[in-house]
Amino acid sequence: MRIALFITCFNDTMFPETGKAVVRLLERLGHTVDFPQEQACCGQMHFNTGYRPETIPMVRRFAEVFADYDAVVTPSGSCAGLVREHHGTLARDHGDARLVDAVAQVVPKVYELSELLVDVLGVTDVGAYFPHRVTYHPTCHSLRMLRVGDRPLQLLRAVKGIDLVELPDADSCCGFGGTFALKNPDVSNAMLADKVRNVQATQAETVSAGDNSCLMHIGGGLSRLRTGVGTLHLAEILAATEGDAA
Repeated sequence: MRIALFITCFNDTMFPETGKAVVRLLERLGHTVDFPQEQACCGQMHFNTGYRPETIPMVRRFAEVFADYDAVVTPSGSCAGLVREHHGTLARDHGDARLVDAVAQVVPKVYELSELLVDVLGVTDVGAYFPHRVTYHPTCHSLRMLRVGDRPLQLLRAVKGIDLVELPDADSCCGFGGTFALKNPDVSNAMLADKVRNVQATQAETVSAGDNSCLMHIGGGLSRLRTGVGTLHLAEILAATEGDAA
């Protein structure tokens, strides 16, 4: 199986260790992962702010770059959701039949990390070791758009040494929502306060999620309160081994 990593522009710029963790994890499971250098933004920022025609070049680039792969994995439920749910509509609205066909060929092969591991590769125990108390925040796009369900939790429960604790009111939004946090700061901060309070109630050392954008928002709230609680993407926990702890 030819697997390509779609790192996303957000992770590539701010959280490159997450992309490296995805590669380490999949290589440990016996797979080769390509990183196409020509990849670019999926267009989510443009799409969400109403610049839909300007998104088309990114839709086209995505379809071209990842056309020849059997699977495209991304450590972002948010970006996976944009590609799977909206690239086809954007191509059809643009009226380009060739683009519509190209998108239709690539979209079914795009997976958020937990989907690829559980549904495609058929594994839940990835050989990870993470001896810490962890709680998990299911991000809105992964929960409501991709419907990944408990796949991330299946993977975390199989991690050796982990103390996984349930997050109260887990399915509530953290308040980030991309530009939502900028346009509605008071509402966003109120939602964040609730999320931080619930994280603290778990007495976890680390809060994990499948989107670094949400973790950045939650981590900011935790840091400003000097809670001592860290954030770590799901991929980085799953990539951790006993050798790392040593």
